[in-house]
Amino acid sequence: MINVSYVRMMARFNAWQNDQLAPVILDMPQEELTKDRGANSGGILGTANHLLCGDMLWLSRFDRGVEPPFEKPANWAKVHEDARSWAADRHRVDGKIGHWAEGLRELDLPGNLTIRPVDGAAASTVSRSLAIIQFFNHQTHQRGKLHAMLTAAGETAPVGDLVHMPDYV
Repeated sequence: MINVSYVRMMARFNAWQNDQLAPVILDMPQEELTKDRGANSGGILGTANHLLCGDMLWLSRFDRGVEPPFEKPANWAKVHEDARSWAADRHRVDGKIGHWAEGLRELDLPGNLTIRPVDGAAASTVSRSLAIIQFFNHQTHQRGKLHAMLTAAGETAPVGDLVHMPDYV
């Protein structure tokens, strides 16, 4: 279904997207970042935090050396109260995602993965490839919400299309 090249490209895309988002978010006033914009995680910083914690959770499922987020999902939106601490953690986690992707081999992709939901629901077993696709799909979905909120706030949101990524292919 997927191959290692896909995973590595999507890890690069994730980091590229977040590298574009960080300066925009860092330059915004705190009140604009935390203003409730009707998203399920509140506003811009809440959604950025949700995305970060989601990445940590998914990565902990794929890589035993990565700790899951320490907060319950209901608290994810508030894990970082300011843009600077979010940006530092975002950069750290993107490095871990890149390191994980670079270490993957084709034989790591087939098979199943048992996932324990953070809300206490029963564990389920899913295709490892589909779980990896969901990992990257969640990132894209959340960044789409960030793009819409940034644009509504009068900011210039970064380019979000994969084909515009440097070294695409």
